[in-house]
Amino acid sequence: MIYPIILSPVARKMLARIADRRVCESIRDRIDGLVQDPDKQGKPLVGEFAGCRSIRAVGQRYRIIYKVEEQAVVVFAVGIRKQGSRRDVYSLARKLLRLGLSAAPRR
Repeated sequence: MIYPIILSPVARKMLARIADRRVCESIRDRIDGLVQDPDKQGKPLVGEFAGCRSIRAVGQRYRIIYKVEEQAVVVFAVGIRKQGSRRDVYSLARKLLRLGLSAAPRR
């Protein structure tokens, strides 16, 4: 089954803030690869991230955090993994989950 990819508005902004064009293209290619078998790619997350998955990109530094919903893959966070930093992609994703901004945008 082929899943459509939905980038949340926040993920679009996170991706747009990446200055290096090659890094951005590499991340987009990795996101495009999620159309087939997204539930078999990346690693399932636990705890408050239950139901989400994380996949590495660009030399293992960047993370793409997404959910596989009924008929689509929703990417809701993209960023650098900086453990201990408040700009760490997981700490930003945690805030998005708490605010309910991790779901697919309403049409």
